[in-house]
Amino acid sequence: MVEKINITNGKDKEVTFSFSNLFSLIQTLNSDDRCIKALEQERWADGDAICPYCGKHHCKKGVDGRFRCGHCKRRFSVLVGTIFENTKISLVKWFFAMYLISSHKKGISSHQLSRDLGVTQRTAWNMLHKIRTLLTQDESILLEADVECDEAYIGGREKNKHESKKTENNQGRSLKTKTAIFGMVQRGGMLVAKKTQDTKGNTLAPIIRQFVKPNSRIFTDEYIGYNTLYESEYSHSVVHHGVKEFVVGDSYTNTIEGFWGQLKRSIFGIYHFVSAKYLQRYVDESVFRYNTRKWDESERFRHMFKRAIGKFTYEDVKKVA
Repeated sequence: MVEKINITNGKDKEVTFSFSNLFSLIQTLNSDDRCIKALEQERWADGDAICPYCGKHHCKKGVDGRFRCGHCKRRFSVLVGTIFENTKISLVKWFFAMYLISSHKKGISSHQLSRDLGVTQRTAWNMLHKIRTLLTQDESILLEADVECDEAYIGGREKNKHESKKTENNQGRSLKTKTAIFGMVQRGGMLVAKKTQDTKGNTLAPIIRQFVKPNSRIFTDEYIGYNTLYESEYSHSVVHHGVKEFVVGDSYTNTIEGFWGQLKRSIFGIYHFVSAKYLQRYVDESVFRYNTRKWDESERFRHMFKRAIGKFTYEDVKKVA
């Protein structure tokens, strides 16, 4: 699918651009003026500029490209109320970063992005975290039919530590130096994954009830935390991994375990270390790639482009996910 972006040139003639890869994106949005016009088109498709401060319609555009509200008399640009507000970074670099994070299979590190864009690593880190907020999971998703559930644990890789720094009894589901993530995936459909404080039954059951439709079939391993689910709510099938049982008929958890493999390869291979504080954002990024696995890069970028038009500040970056 090739996305079309209509941008008006200096002579007020409409020019249609398209992109299906990084090179065509750079050719299309090769200046801040074009990026701004693309944002204006997306935000106010009918040409009716709305004041972000008071909500007044039909704001007038000045010769400097900024708008003036006839009601509250305030001046603003199309960037106000978006993740780009008050940025000192070129919009071309922002869109370049958005495309890279949406198209790379395992993501891109802030160090690599800083080299690609010619910005500091701290600036690249800040940009990436703002962009990741465009990839947050939909809390209204409802999985149904056949749903696999499983837990994963990030951090605490004892085998790579010096003997004097290893933590005792930290194997398996121990959370002494690890962070738990709980995932649910509808076979052939969407996936949801959330960071949790623990993996006790009283923690997992409410999450399942929120995201999985009643009367669905749930497939898990033999972990006792799933025993809190009632038979009247779900049909529950179990595979006993402890005795090397992985597939029994249509009972298995291979789909969700495959996602855990992708997530861990992304974290350990690209980012190397992810703090528990921001872990959910990296999970959201991987979930976004999984749920849009049938989209091409242009469709992913278009989705992020639309979501970029929402209020976001640096203080939001520092919040605990």
